[in-house]
Amino acid sequence: MRFLITVIDSDSNTANGNEMTAIDAFNDMLEAKGHWIYAAGIESPRKATTIDNRAGAGIVSAGPFVTTEEHQSGFWLIQAPDRATAEALAAEGSKACNRRVEVRAFLGN
Repeated sequence: MRFLITVIDSDSNTANGNEMTAIDAFNDMLEAKGHWIYAAGIESPRKATTIDNRAGAGIVSAGPFVTTEEHQSGFWLIQAPDRATAEALAAEGSKACNRRVEVRAFLGN
């Protein structure tokens, strides 16, 4: 099964040196154990563009589709045999990046 582990933060690109070292080690462990698919940080929602082209509406708005204090600042896409394993890996990821995380399964796994 594939899972998305979302990193929750109040800004983007905020990890300090120790956190980056721990994140790199976590990524290496995911890869070594066959869980790794992909991971990345993403830019601040302040730099987002929201586009609504349903029925050719052509609406383009600067900023995120929703404004909150916290947002997604990065993610891991992982492979795990079940939700319990994904949640255990997410707990390790949360510890490594020193942030809260959210786990969701891909639909149609």
